[in-house]
Amino acid sequence: MNSKEFIKALDHIVEEKNISKDVVFEAMELALATAYKKNFDSKTNVRVDINRETGEIRVFSYLVVVDEIDEGSETVDEEGNVVEIAPEINIDAQILLEEAQQIVPNIQVGETIEREVTPKDFGRVAASTAKQVVTQKIREAERNSIIEEFSDKEGEMMLGLLAMEDSRNYYVDLGRTRAILPKTEMIPGEVVKMGTSIRVYITKVESTTKGPLILLSRKHFGFVKRLFESEIPELADGTIELYAVIREAGIRSKVAVFSTNEKVDAIGACIGERGSRIGNILKELNGEKVDLVEYNEDPSQFIQNALSPAKNTIVNIVDEEKKEALAIVPEDQLSLAIGKKGTNVKLASRLTKYKIEVKTLSQINEDGNK
Repeated sequence: MNSKEFIKALDHIVEEKNISKDVVFEAMELALATAYKKNFDSKTNVRVDINRETGEIRVFSYLVVVDEIDEGSETVDEEGNVVEIAPEINIDAQILLEEAQQIVPNIQVGETIEREVTPKDFGRVAASTAKQVVTQKIREAERNSIIEEFSDKEGEMMLGLLAMEDSRNYYVDLGRTRAILPKTEMIPGEVVKMGTSIRVYITKVESTTKGPLILLSRKHFGFVKRLFESEIPELADGTIELYAVIREAGIRSKVAVFSTNEKVDAIGACIGERGSRIGNILKELNGEKVDLVEYNEDPSQFIQNALSPAKNTIVNIVDEEKKEALAIVPEDQLSLAIGKKGTNVKLASRLTKYKIEVKTLSQINEDGNK
């Protein structure tokens, strides 16, 4: 490969992998230095220079001028083991001042003497030897680039493509990389097809020895939060604020919102004209019920709202410090207030941060007569 072909190939790699050109050059120089040491000279005092414009490769042997040869040292650690300390500069790369001044008369300690040692057939040998190292460095640079691209997307929602699956996970194509969507993080009961688009919530972005690890979820409460933010413009402009989202994936979510503008109805804005906005959200949630709850600074009113769909509820704060409340509901609203397997009251408790006990008047009277 001549210099022009090398630069052309390099430009292709940089564009295709979306990585820094300097990173690739540095990887190549390291690889070629390794190739030279292996095939031509075992000494470590060489560096390779690649012209960024022409692609010309040159190898230099260098010596650092010192006033005393540093061969490293030994010391003993706390456990009595001998620990070798390497010299600051490789022994191969050191030359005493007296010797150096015979080559370059006015040279001083710390300066460097270099001479070109590029072999005639270096390109042929280097190409085969450097390939593995360069590939590794490019892979590392690509991994770092992906991590950098996705590092600020943790906690965000993205649109991906279902690429493949195994017994435990789906693999979602997010463009430059594939992320893992565990089947345990799917909305219970939903069925998906390979090759279709899917909205996902990014729960974790991490660099591992095997490459970037990006974990996804559709079960996380943050998924519902991001759905609301994507469908309701008033949340983006601050007219409506989202107080909290509590979720039992596949069953019910409770979303507490409030308006910062008295002319805007927070619940109505979330529902949209003819239910269009909430309809789009419900469609994405595979039939999961969503209760829109109006946040109120008064805890008794907030608890009353949170127990929706139960109506005509009376709430008494039993202990404000312990955050305990009693909700009194009509007989025909008891099952709604409690919910299937206690789901509704549990979610209301988590939303309001109050321990809520739900009773009817007849149950209270029975307790009083005991």
